[in-house]
Amino acid sequence: MRKSVAVIREDQSVESIPTGLDADTSWMAKGNCRNFPPAMFFPSDGVGVDHARRICAGCEVTNQCLEYAITEKIDHGVWGGCSERERRRIAKRRRAAR
Repeated sequence: MRKSVAVIREDQSVESIPTGLDADTSWMAKGNCRNFPPAMFFPSDGVGVDHARRICAGCEVTNQCLEYAITEKIDHGVWGGCSERERRRIAKRRRAAR
């Protein structure tokens, strides 16, 4: 059975994003983000992105979160302390290095 993750989009609507068949999401229960409203991680401006980054900075699962967002091609919100633009740049550098 294919797993999915509920994601709150910038406009506050909820979207179910399918994950890989074997994607392990158990790390999500350990994220600092679990203590904050999801909308904080889908900001509409740079100030909101900076606030989300500060929450991510002390998180024990930042690396797993970032890798998950890149692998699953999630293009909204702050994941692993990185904005959408930063994740696109990381993915582009990885593709170029292959």
